Amino acid sequence: MSAVTVRPARTSDVRGILALLQPWVDRRILLGKDVVTVYEAVQEFVVAEADGELVGCGALHVMWEDLGEIRTLIVADAWAHHGVGGAIVDRLQQNGRDLGLTRLFCLTFEVDFFARRGFAPIGEQVVAPDVYSQLLRSPDEGVAEFLDLAHVKPNTLGNTRMLKEL
Repeated sequence: MSAVTVRPARTSDVRGILALLQPWVDRRILLGKDVVTVYEAVQEFVVAEADGELVGCGALHVMWEDLGEIRTLIVADAWAHHGVGGAIVDRLQQNGRDLGLTRLFCLTFEVDFFARRGFAPIGEQVVAPDVYSQLLRSPDEGVAEFLDLAHVKPNTLGNTRMLKEL
């Protein structure tokens, strides 16, 4: 297999990111995203590229002054178990550190993958009450998933909420 490079996403990668996402949406593992949503968040994404082809992606979404979420982590089936996902997570963690984050959250079915990278399952109270009240104001579904709010429960069934201290 060719060498993989992880780099910041560009607007020209959006269609490729959506193409990587679609098989996971079809399998009902990940929720679909509107094209406009990915364009609006393109600066949060990194992509893994081999020979000019996108083979993976992931995003880092800032949730609070110390807290971010790794989301939309995808590796093309042909590239699974070749270190691509780990390389993407490493880059997103570095991006988080560069932003001053000290904790990263993820909502995942891939518990073992994230546990090997220092993430651990979390309970309900992981932010102070004053921060919780501010996060409740966010319209972002990922924040609602982090807070484990009832209206997102159908989207999160079977997923594990995990957190890592950077």
